[in-house]
Amino acid sequence: MAEHKVDFESMEWESPAAGVKCKAYEQGGRKLRLVEFGREFVEADWCRKGHIGHILEGQMEIDFDGEKEVFGSGDGVFIPAGEEHKHKGRVLTDTLKVILVED
Repeated sequence: MAEHKVDFESMEWESPAAGVKCKAYEQGGRKLRLVEFGREFVEADWCRKGHIGHILEGQMEIDFDGEKEVFGSGDGVFIPAGEEHKHKGRVLTDTLKVILVED
């Protein structure tokens, strides 16, 4: 892999949970992930992690402790970490592809 280019095409998909697969590149304590979610993806618990990303394809609804917001292709996502930003996502289309940047 070149120093500045992440070649997702050459990476194998990993499947950490039902309905989700991802490819990840990590360097210097930061991670860039290409993630694909299917309709069968279900978050059992509230997520309190922070997320920064861009939706490439598809649509999802994020429930912020009772306040729901829909995100779609072209939208950016910026969710700070913490209890006050807890959330659960639900895929509204057959698939959802997103790029996420994580520390």
